[in-house]
Amino acid sequence: MKMTDLLLEQLDKEAARTRRTLERVPEGRDDWKPHDKSMPLGRLAMLIAQMPSWIGMIVRQDELDVRPPAGASNVDQRPLRTSRELVDAHDKGVKDARAALAGLTEDQLTKPWRLLAGGKVMNEEPRHVVLRDTFMHLAHHRGQLTVYLRLTGQPVPAIYGPSADDQNFA
Repeated sequence: MKMTDLLLEQLDKEAARTRRTLERVPEGRDDWKPHDKSMPLGRLAMLIAQMPSWIGMIVRQDELDVRPPAGASNVDQRPLRTSRELVDAHDKGVKDARAALAGLTEDQLTKPWRLLAGGKVMNEEPRHVVLRDTFMHLAHHRGQLTVYLRLTGQPVPAIYGPSADDQNFA
């Protein structure tokens, strides 16, 4: 099996898990956070919804500067206020990620990809490692979101197995 096939399979599985989680994000609670040092619920949910779009960017670009020159922007910052907007942004990102991964060659997966901040290299890894870590990063934040759901009284979906609220084996 090719590495791209494995990545597509993981994308499909993680997309379904993430979608179920985003569907449960409560509206009107964007500023809520469990602790002063925590990320607000709306920002966390928006980050998770948009993470699949990172895959297409990682495939199509060789680097990303998270602090580009003044006036430049490389991330869509329009707020996503409803669970429907979150799910729609997620679905759009997944569709784009599938298209990007489908056209990726094994050779491209071994090429370096760089993360910069203000032009300074913060990380450089083979593209396949960055893609793998993106899935892990998504799982981490999705796990945070399930805690937020629990603390705001929302049902927690089954992710890798049943939850107290959803007995399906995901």
